[in-house]
Amino acid sequence: MKIVVLDGYTLNPGDLTWDALQALGDLVVHERTSENEIIERAVDADMLLTNKVPLSAKVINALPQLKYIGVTATGYNIIDIACAKERNITVTNVPGYSTASVVQLTFSLLLELCYRTQRHSDSVMEGKWSASPDFCFWDYPLTELSGKTLGIIGFGSIGQKVADVGAAFGMPVLASSRTQTDQSHRKNFQWVAREELFAQADVISLHCPLTPETENLINAKSLSFMKSSAKLINTSRGGLVNAQDLADALNEDRLSGAGLDVLTTEPPRADNPLFRAKNCIITPHIGWATKEARLRLMDTVVGNIKAFLNGSPVNVI
Repeated sequence: MKIVVLDGYTLNPGDLTWDALQALGDLVVHERTSENEIIERAVDADMLLTNKVPLSAKVINALPQLKYIGVTATGYNIIDIACAKERNITVTNVPGYSTASVVQLTFSLLLELCYRTQRHSDSVMEGKWSASPDFCFWDYPLTELSGKTLGIIGFGSIGQKVADVGAAFGMPVLASSRTQTDQSHRKNFQWVAREELFAQADVISLHCPLTPETENLINAKSLSFMKSSAKLINTSRGGLVNAQDLADALNEDRLSGAGLDVLTTEPPRADNPLFRAKNCIITPHIGWATKEARLRLMDTVVGNIKAFLNGSPVNVI
């Protein structure tokens, strides 16, 4: 059984091991694969693993031996699922592995916007504190989260954990989601329509999937509903946000800050308007990438393949 990994570098840049996969078949790992290299590298593969390398119907139909596609991530929009089903190819993903890490980054971005920790540290190292006539100084407004309303769009496992942490900071929580599950155990929690959430929240955190309905969810219209003092956090999908509209709102002081881990195009173009926006913090899609999360991801990938080989596949899309 030949297993080909098309883009293994982000999952394992060298701090993990492929041994468990190697034990399951003839393993070939490519760090990166361009779209014009896929067929050549995968033509004799029985099983393909991909994170971001797209597998179109054209590609899938050019791989006669293919029996299994494993997405080494949660999102699977890069796979032509209809074609895979037509070919009777099993497709699996890895749900839930990065929840704790994404929640952690969500609040890392938010707290950085509230305290500008790195920038204040930089100014200290540059000598500004030493030259200060006072025992302290601050170059940016400092914000306390207690009592601020947290609005969460998308209330799956990550959104719910974000609500838990927000509540620990003393934040009332508003949530908007396609489905409204019982949250009666939560204090200071309310289900609301999106428009109400936009208008009332001091912090808006996005945790919904990218669909035709949610694409450009954050746009000029939705931004117009928000408080000028509000902050936006996006650790979900870049396509949820219209970059130009968000940049305009930040530069015109119609929004006080944004913390983003994802952009519509990744890697982004150098002329992305958010790179020049005021009060905007951008990290390079690292929410999923803690070593702990990647270990869970690798373990689940191996478990998915074992289950498939045993005739009882799990995490099937």
